Amino acid sequence: MAQVKQDFDFDVDNAALDVVGFGSLPALREHVSANYGDASLVFRYAILLTNAWYDATAAYHPTAVGVYSHLGRRPQSEATNRNINIAVFYASYHVLNSYMPTYKPTWRKLLLDVGLDPDNNSTDITTPIGLGNVAGKAVVAGRLNDGMNQYGDVGRTYNQTPYADYTNYKPVNTAYKLRNPSRWQPDMQRKGLGLYKIQQFVTPQFALAEPYSYEDPRDFEMPPPHNSNHRNRRAYRQQAKEVLDVSANLTDELKLKAELFDDKFSSLSYSVASNTTARNLPLLDFMQFEFVVNMATFDAGIFVWQEKYRYDAVRPFSAIQKLFKDNLVEAWGGPGKGTVTMKGSDWKSYLEEADHPEYPSASTCFCYAHAQAARLYFGDDNMVFNLTYPAGKSRIDPGVTPAKDTLITYNTWSKFAQECGQSRVWGGVHFQAAVDESAEFCPMFGNLAFDYMTKLVNGTAELRAPSKGRDLDTLPERFKFGKSSDKGDDDEDES
Repeated sequence: MAQVKQDFDFDVDNAALDVVGFGSLPALREHVSANYGDASLVFRYAILLTNAWYDATAAYHPTAVGVYSHLGRRPQSEATNRNINIAVFYASYHVLNSYMPTYKPTWRKLLLDVGLDPDNNSTDITTPIGLGNVAGKAVVAGRLNDGMNQYGDVGRTYNQTPYADYTNYKPVNTAYKLRNPSRWQPDMQRKGLGLYKIQQFVTPQFALAEPYSYEDPRDFEMPPPHNSNHRNRRAYRQQAKEVLDVSANLTDELKLKAELFDDKFSSLSYSVASNTTARNLPLLDFMQFEFVVNMATFDAGIFVWQEKYRYDAVRPFSAIQKLFKDNLVEAWGGPGKGTVTMKGSDWKSYLEEADHPEYPSASTCFCYAHAQAARLYFGDDNMVFNLTYPAGKSRIDPGVTPAKDTLITYNTWSKFAQECGQSRVWGGVHFQAAVDESAEFCPMFGNLAFDYMTKLVNGTAELRAPSKGRDLDTLPERFKFGKSSDKGDDDEDES
């Protein structure tokens, strides 16, 4: 992965990619889980930043308008890399201070290190500083009450908890007891030496966030995960057996690809950086490309969280440990163990499960939406992606995997998305049906994002009003009073 560029050159380099993007990642990584499972938070960070970059530089384009600000048109003689980069730095500064305010000294240093004054609050939109300040503040104001509960103030006045759930979701199962084998069970996951945490559904209110490229996720619906209904005994057992079979036959390549796509920075973010370089994108084109792929994934995520909340489906670990509890199974036995024979109750997935129900597959949906938006933007399926894993440098199986230096490469967005989805089965965190349904459904979000981006770039998109926030009394019925906990029934003797 690239690092923050030293000795930044305003006339040649890319502030968004070379400084802001990589410079803010260390802070962001401190706020997401070790297995990068907090996708809703990662993609909100990405959409806010890339929205600000795009809006701050739209005035330098011949026809483009921003989402939350329409700042006129600057002469083409001013559309220089220097001016674009300055606007990006100031727009980013406002977004970063809003999204991660505890790092304000870090964000000040980001500007100071390239010779910019973070205290310059000019709103003169004939200057790049003014464009960046006005556009950045408008994006912050526009998304502050977008349904994600950024400040933790929805329904709460005191001791506010940022991004806390306000839908009152409650799981049917506990980490200690699988009452309903069809439904999501929070796992108990290791956090450190002797420290463990029980999963909580991360930001279930993401399903209620305001999309960019469509009106309401309730206009879309995936079919139910019939195979995850434990009363459908043969299918329920078969899909669990399929995950077990993959676990027993993991290769170095499958392990590395599971890890790669589990880390959205190394997979999706890197795909943007590598193809920006390969295509030699001008700065304004880069802003559009970054924004459209992040819009596609963010809007896809809103829909996926709606369906995860709706179906609340069981993860493979719960089904496997129940079905094969006292039976001997062949499977991956943990770091450094390879394939072993164990009791089903001892089985664990290669990847740790993300903090939300199983169906549909979020990672698959993200990748297919991302890839489709990229395909439409470039007008072809070609991509450049080359990432080398040195021998023994696996995050999960260190010292063993891979046995030798291994290059992972993709030449098409189609293959990239297909293996991203399949990697969730290789990692043991999804059943095949969750991947297949997302692969079928989610390119649509790439289409929707590209259509909206086209309107923005040709100047026909209307100025978007700031989000008004959520009134708890007007929430859809299934998001009230823990309705999720009322689904299904107890059944302890299914096997």
